[in-house]
Amino acid sequence: MRRAGEYGLLVETGELAISHRLDALLRAERPPGVVEIVPGPATVLVVAPGADLARLRTRLAALADAAGEAPPERPSGADTVVIPVVYDGADLPGVAELTGLSVQEVIARHTGTELVAGWLGFAPGFAYLTGLDPELHVPRLATPRTSVPAGAVAIAGPYSAVYPSASPGGWRLIGHTTVRTWDVHADPPSILRPGTRVRFQAAGP
Repeated sequence: MRRAGEYGLLVETGELAISHRLDALLRAERPPGVVEIVPGPATVLVVAPGADLARLRTRLAALADAAGEAPPERPSGADTVVIPVVYDGADLPGVAELTGLSVQEVIARHTGTELVAGWLGFAPGFAYLTGLDPELHVPRLATPRTSVPAGAVAIAGPYSAVYPSASPGGWRLIGHTTVRTWDVHADPPSILRPGTRVRFQAAGP
């Protein structure tokens, strides 16, 4: 465990599943003073301004041990979010060419696997969805787009994602959805929290 800035502690979990279990434990029984919990692929950042960091460090160590020893299981209440997608992305033909698959095979592989929101980063509400079919692992664009519309469904490397808002981006666009994954006025603002299961479903134009 390492200090992260003036008020933070970075717990090194070593793997995403443990990060998710530690995140769940912290949210179920939030230690005093903790204002932010940010799980990552192999870490969990805990920000606690004004907290007794020595005491918090001891508590986090115990929770990390518990998370590491717990058997993998689906969190209670962790329903699968189904996201309908119109597969009309500008890069869909290019993805088919890169993978050696037909466009329909690309769509079938993208909809045929349940993904998991690993962590949020890059932009508010941008969830890195893990578990993408290995046949769809393609590189990012050599030159990122200056603007990608909200709702764009994309893949890059081992991940898929839904762009929560308009932003620059270098992922390959394979479709779009009308599902709003990020709403700053909602509680919570993102429907894709770490550990959320996601399944894409082909929809008509």
